Amino acid sequence: MTSADLHIRTALPRSRGPISRSILSAYATGQRGDVFRTERVAAADPLGEDVQLALHLCYELHYQGLEEVDEEWEWDPDLLHIRGMLERLFLKKLRECVSGGDDVTAVLDVLLIEPAGGVSHHLRDHGEWWQMREYFVHQSIYRHKETDPHAWAIPRLRGKVKAAMVAVQFDQFGAGHPDRARIQLYADLMEGARLSSGYLAYLDEVPACMLATVNIMSLFGLHRKLRGALIGHFAATEATTASSAGRLVQALQRLESSPECGLYFTAHKQVMRDEIIGELLKREPGLARDLVFGVQATELLEQRFADHVLGCWRAGRTSLRSA
Repeated sequence: MTSADLHIRTALPRSRGPISRSILSAYATGQRGDVFRTERVAAADPLGEDVQLALHLCYELHYQGLEEVDEEWEWDPDLLHIRGMLERLFLKKLRECVSGGDDVTAVLDVLLIEPAGGVSHHLRDHGEWWQMREYFVHQSIYRHKETDPHAWAIPRLRGKVKAAMVAVQFDQFGAGHPDRARIQLYADLMEGARLSSGYLAYLDEVPACMLATVNIMSLFGLHRKLRGALIGHFAATEATTASSAGRLVQALQRLESSPECGLYFTAHKQVMRDEIIGELLKREPGLARDLVFGVQATELLEQRFADHVLGCWRAGRTSLRSA
């Protein structure tokens, strides 16, 4: 399999409520119908299945697109209006659930204090192969585009911070070697676990708490005014990846998985924090509050996802929407 195989359009998923159903109907028929009934959006749960799938359906138009959906929808003003309403709901909820502030050093220091009992701890110590495969399925929605939203920050940065961000992205995109790109390594991992490596192949299977961890990247990436939050998201994910990756490698060794599964987690390199965050705040100190928000919102959604997965596994049931 080559990286080009990943860049295929995603088949339309099943709806999860009136908003996503209306958007899917509009995509399929070309007719707006009642998709633009704004009162329906205003009353929706910002973190619920319907809103998170609806946002994902809007955002995917900016990535690989959706199967048999006219590309004109990407910049349709009415759809963008509805997306904007959904985004404001999402942002409002996130801001209500985090403490905020502008102490970047303090919030980054917290990232270094890893609480025990997370998903990677469970998989390392007690996880079964079916749970590891479920985790791979969840993460596939994120990993097939993990480097893409952060790339939107590059044209919005200057000087050393831009150069540092490009250097990190260059490595994550494979440093000129498509077979080493992180999206390709994850596709190889999925095949090693006998799962579909297709782009967003499991979109119907993952719950809203997983979609939210992906939607937040798209939200921050698509809005220049949220560039500080996007860098905060980048910092939060990179700071915790190395240690969790080590535990997942141990879990895979214990479970005697194929070598392709472990390669993805051993290929990670830590981000250059000082060059990116330090230089960004020297140039734009006013972004401190957004950066803190980006870190805190990312941690909030990751914890919600972990709570869902571990709660299901400890109860002996699947964490996916359907088995």
